[in-house]
This record gives sequence, structure tokens and C-alpha cells, in this order.
Amino acid sequence: MVLAAGLGKRMRPLTETTPKPLIPVAGRTLIDRAYDKLVPAGVETIIVNVHYLADMVDAHVRAWPAPTNVLVSDERDELLETGGGIVRALPLIGEDPFYLVNSDSTWIEGVTPNLDHLARTWDPRRMDALLLLSELAGAVGYDGKGDFTLDPAGRLERRGERVLAPFAYAGAAILHPRLFDEAPAGAFSLNLLFDVAIARGTLYGAKMEGVWLHVGTPHAIEAAEQAIRDSTA
Repeated sequence: MVLAAGLGKRMRPLTETTPKPLIPVAGRTLIDRAYDKLVPAGVETIIVNVHYLADMVDAHVRAWPAPTNVLVSDERDELLETGGGIVRALPLIGEDPFYLVNSDSTWIEGVTPNLDHLARTWDPRRMDALLLLSELAGAVGYDGKGDFTLDPAGRLERRGERVLAPFAYAGAAILHPRLFDEAPAGAFSLNLLFDVAIARGTLYGAKMEGVWLHVGTPHAIEAAEQAIRDSTA
């Protein structure tokens, strides 16, 4: 599933006329960059949720080439945030674990493609969610304090108040649908269920290879494009 329903407020003024997933970075839209990661990982069905400027996103993803099957989860009536958006899409997702990718996060691959790395690390007996993590020192366009600490077994904990955490969530994960068994109705952040999984000891993380590109603002586009140029020089 690709999350593509957000309003893109931090990306204004670009998002006044263009939905954030369709903003180009180095000649390729953000959502196409998500597609470029999912298809080599063997994904045959991609679910995309839509809300803001939904018709534009809908038309764009339905034009993706075969063999990928594209399903659109419609949130035109109500923006459901990250958690509620996935709950609405669960009938399309089914009962198996699935990749989740944020359309405003992308990365430059290392030796092992990161979605393959997640799949090899995934253990459904222990995990309800496995998040792709970036070390702060290697992130481009990210100015936060980090999200998580990682124990030797790979379990995650939230950073404490007024401190830095070594890892940020890089906007890609494998989730099991059972994570949503006790989800609230309506709009809510996926972070709510991450905290539930932390309490259960079922939220895990995997350190990414390569370079995370957090494309959240117009300025971050320039930084991401420079990183892409440097990686191909």
C-alpha cells in the first residue's frame, strides 16, 4: 500500500495545484519512485489511497504499466490520516502481511534493495510491524530529533522527551493486518498502533542500506536531487 492521501501542507506552494505524490524529484514523481521500489520487490498489486486532488492521483496511478494491478482506496469523503486510511483499505489488502510505503519518502538503494531487506528480516511469529529505519547522520532532508531506539533483538522504543534518538522511520514497513484488530474508527495516526505494538513487544526495526531522502518541503527537493546526482556521478 502507498499512502498518497495527505494534504501536503509543508510542500506549499507547490501543492496548491499539484498533489504531493505527483511532485517530480529528478524527473520522476514521488509516487512513481514508490512504484519503482515495489515492482522489483515482486509486488503485483499496489493499493493507493487518495483524498486531496484525488482525481489527479487516481488517473496517474491507473496508468502504471502492467503487470502491476492498481487498486484505489477512495478517501474523497474524509481524510482518514495514516492509520484510518489503512483500515479503510484492509478489505483490499486481505489477511497477509503487506508492504507500506509513504509517497513522500524515497531512498537511494545500497547493496541490498531495502524492501528485500525488510522481507528477509520479517518474522510473523514475533512481529506485528517491521519498520525501515534511517540513521540520522545519513538522512537527507530530515531535520527532526529521530523517532526510535533499537535494542539488540531489533525491538523498537520511542525516544525520550528532550533527547535525540539514533533512528528515524524512513517511511517504509511491513505490517501484519492483525496490527489493526483494535484500531479506532475514523481518522487516526498509525503512530497510535505503533505504540500499542511497542507495549506488546511486537514493533521491530531494520536499519536501511543506502541514503534516505525525506522529501517534505520544497527545499528538501533540491537536497534530494543533489543526492541523486551525487549517487550517479
